[in-house]
Amino acid sequence: MKSAVETEITKMPLLSVVIPCYNEEEVIGETIKRLKAFCSELIDLDVELIFVDDGSRDRTREYLKSFVEEDSRIRLIGFARNFGHQIAVTAGIDAACGDAVVLIDADLQDPPEVMHEMIAKWREGYDVVYGTRTERPGESAFKLSTARNFYRLLNRLSDIPIPFDTGDFRLMSRHVVDTLRAMPERDRFVRGMVSWAGFKQTALSYQRAARFAGESKYPLRKMLHFATDGILSFSTKPLQMSISLGLFSSALAFLGILYAFVVRIFTHTWVEGWAGLMIAILFLGGVQLISIGILGEYIGRIYSEVKNRPLYVVEEYLGFNQNGPEFSRSPVVKCL
Repeated sequence: MKSAVETEITKMPLLSVVIPCYNEEEVIGETIKRLKAFCSELIDLDVELIFVDDGSRDRTREYLKSFVEEDSRIRLIGFARNFGHQIAVTAGIDAACGDAVVLIDADLQDPPEVMHEMIAKWREGYDVVYGTRTERPGESAFKLSTARNFYRLLNRLSDIPIPFDTGDFRLMSRHVVDTLRAMPERDRFVRGMVSWAGFKQTALSYQRAARFAGESKYPLRKMLHFATDGILSFSTKPLQMSISLGLFSSALAFLGILYAFVVRIFTHTWVEGWAGLMIAILFLGGVQLISIGILGEYIGRIYSEVKNRPLYVVEEYLGFNQNGPEFSRSPVVKCL
């Protein structure tokens, strides 16, 4: 008599898609529709869609809750307040259980269909597949110019090369995700952190779309803050530049001393040079204030780190198991 043969069911790899949201009620329905269409085209991957509501003030979370009830693949992380885009991305990464994780915004400027090409690159052996924008319709010439110049400035200042014309739209393997989880800094620049992590990375060119609806969540003030985080988080060269400015101003001051000495010894017009003296005082004062400001930015970041507060506070998890996700940095959790 033959013994019974046990069949082993192999579990399909899991793809986690992280979607940070902030006041996206006008577009969230279309976003989920496009993401569901993407999921239906996958035949050899399981998918979880992790939406992170970053303290929206509109009906974004209300809509997301209804979608969680309808689809078991959808998860929701609801922040207690607005913590910012990079922190929302971090919370999604923390909660993701996938063998690969894709970061994509909810505004549909990054087409979900491009994720098929990212998955193909991942299967070829790449740990990071980042999207490189070839076109950016719907964005002003000012924003395009500042973004282009920012990445070039950042690469000149940073010791870690960061790809040009990229955002957070990317696929990452589990190795990269676990590395990011181990990085606790508060002033986060995720695309720079991924570059710092290393592993095998490749670019994927795509054409960015205009916003489907709503307004950009990155006005000039937030863009400047984001740029500051990017530069100061990956470079100490601004401190070195302040030293160079100090040496340059000292050299000018030394020339001023020589000038005053020559005028005093070899002429009888001792009061001359008032204008030069004022210029020197103002120049030195400006250099000192700039240097103190740069130093203050670094000290402020040290102060934020030593307080050791959590990166974010979660008001509710929906769509996860009873205990919430396996990994979270939030001390306040309401599991529903």
